[in-house]
Amino acid sequence: MNGIGGRTIAEAQENITYPEFMIWCKFRGKRGSLNQGMRIEVAIARFMTLYGNVKTGKKTFAIEDFAPHMDLPELTLERAMETWQ
Repeated sequence: MNGIGGRTIAEAQENITYPEFMIWCKFRGKRGSLNQGMRIEVAIARFMTLYGNVKTGKKTFAIEDFAPHMDLPELTLERAMETWQ
């Protein structure tokens, strides 16, 4: 839990209330992991995607190309059909 409520699970269970825990769960669902390394990786990948697409002049790169630890999005039918053409 990244130090939220305490350094151990036992400390967190003592210090954090259930409603507060649910608020943190909603935050993580909306904003993603609290892991600083992952946040830095995603920020750099976002920048590199922007930079690469600006330099090539077309949308060639996706954020997943520069973030090796990021989960790949599910392939939709529309996206698959785009790659087949």
